Amino acid sequence: MRTVVFGATGPTGRQLTAQALAAGHEVTAVTRRPGAVEPRPGLTVVTADVADPVAVERAVAGSDAVLSSLGVPLTPKPITVYSRGNANIVAAMHRHGVKRLLTVSSSVMDPTWRPTGEFFFNNVMDPLFNRRFGRTAHEDMRRMEALVRDSGLDWTIVRPSGLFDHPTVTRYHVEENVTDGLFTARADLAASMVAQLTDERFVRRAMAVVTTEVRLSIVGLIWREAVAGKKRQ
Repeated sequence: MRTVVFGATGPTGRQLTAQALAAGHEVTAVTRRPGAVEPRPGLTVVTADVADPVAVERAVAGSDAVLSSLGVPLTPKPITVYSRGNANIVAAMHRHGVKRLLTVSSSVMDPTWRPTGEFFFNNVMDPLFNRRFGRTAHEDMRRMEALVRDSGLDWTIVRPSGLFDHPTVTRYHVEENVTDGLFTARADLAASMVAQLTDERFVRRAMAVVTTEVRLSIVGLIWREAVAGKKRQ
């Protein structure tokens, strides 16, 4: 399957690119930093900014499916990359007759998401960190989810929990809309998305993904992703 990956040089995008290639797909990696992508058999690198509709259209042409892992560090400033980027992707897919879209959102989008046994997170970190500091990002994710749902495409909205790096894919868990778990390894997130390229279980549904075999501390996650993670962007 000819698959386009947007956000290919981000932490999740690198996993998506590698795992899609390993699964035998032809991959077009879309990035503003082509030098950050290592050449591999089956891989085409396209230089494009997702905010540029013409460049997005060129990247999507001739593909069978699109995987979007667009993301930015949390900030109180206004954010539009999720909604604007996916709007350009959706328009390009319609123009070229491409139907299958998987795009990364967040477990925060489901108002019932409250991981079991996580008192500190549910009562302190979630209200302060996610709902306040991450408010602008999550507002834009809501706009993105709405436009994807209304797109008429064969979409899947993918909702990970707290993202972290792990070297291998684990026995992750997926469920419609929301699932009980605080963490998602990027390797597991990518694996769940690549699997859906050939699986119709979550077509036109939201798919929550959590990692159950690896456990992080809340403090460790915040440091690695909110502070140290900025160095990877």
